[in-house]
Amino acid sequence: MRALVYNNELQYLTDYPVPRPKHDEALIRTTHAGICNTDIEITKGYMGFKGVLGHEFVGVVEKCVDKSFLGKRVVAEINLGCGKCACCRNQMRNHCSDRSVLGILNKDGAFAEYVTLPVRNLHKIPNSITDEEAVFVEPLAAAYEIIGQVGISSSDRVCVLGDGKLGLLVAQVIESAGCKLSAIGRHREKLSILDEIGINTGLSPEFREREFDIVIDCTGSPSGIRTALRIVKPRGRIVLKTTIANKVQIDMNQFVINEISLIGSRCGPFQPAIKAIRSRQIDLYPLISNVYPIEEGLKAFQHASLKSALKVILKIN
Repeated sequence: MRALVYNNELQYLTDYPVPRPKHDEALIRTTHAGICNTDIEITKGYMGFKGVLGHEFVGVVEKCVDKSFLGKRVVAEINLGCGKCACCRNQMRNHCSDRSVLGILNKDGAFAEYVTLPVRNLHKIPNSITDEEAVFVEPLAAAYEIIGQVGISSSDRVCVLGDGKLGLLVAQVIESAGCKLSAIGRHREKLSILDEIGINTGLSPEFREREFDIVIDCTGSPSGIRTALRIVKPRGRIVLKTTIANKVQIDMNQFVINEISLIGSRCGPFQPAIKAIRSRQIDLYPLISNVYPIEEGLKAFQHASLKSALKVILKIN
């Protein structure tokens, strides 16, 4: 099958083996998949992963023990827990110490004609959601995870740092909490997407030190946490969404001296994300930079790596 495979270099292959589903898994024909910043960081050494990349996708179930899924379009949660440990038993398989993660850790991903995943990870997609929109369910779910982790009140001054794909999604989700929201970025043309829907935006130098109760770092840059520390109030909270290959050195004393809480945030709930897309609460098409056939996958990665790029999507089947 056709696939984009990383093995110390990114390659487009036409003879990669079709995966065989296990007894509890479905075989899914991938139709579209989105290139995430995590995919780009993997090609720089993040997680030490080798294999088929890709974890944001939509596809059609072709084989499955659960007949209700056959022929249905689905998206999928990307963490595969062991099902036996304390984390899995307590509904935290995202933190299973023996987990695999689609296209990131010990599990071939979705930049291929076919992918396999446990049936319990699948979510059906309604007909009113297009394939291009469905690609955003996984990253949008990660944005909704913040709402569940951090109690945001109407009086909170909240800042979303970063005007990339995730930052623009997070800003739209946090705006629904009714707080005093600002989004900070470096690219006025990207921030204009938020301006159009009434979210306050600005460039980094426009904001004062110690201005925000909550700062959410979606920069994908080592500088993000440093900026967050500069603009968060004493006893404020920083939510860290950024994952990068390079290690970051920061002054940990600031967390103690200013009594700042640091909250890591990763994957999130799919159903709120699907509901938001279905109700058109989140505007996704302005976030799509281009759609490439998988045969042009290397070119698509080059495009996705540009600072000016937002979501680049691969059309696979």
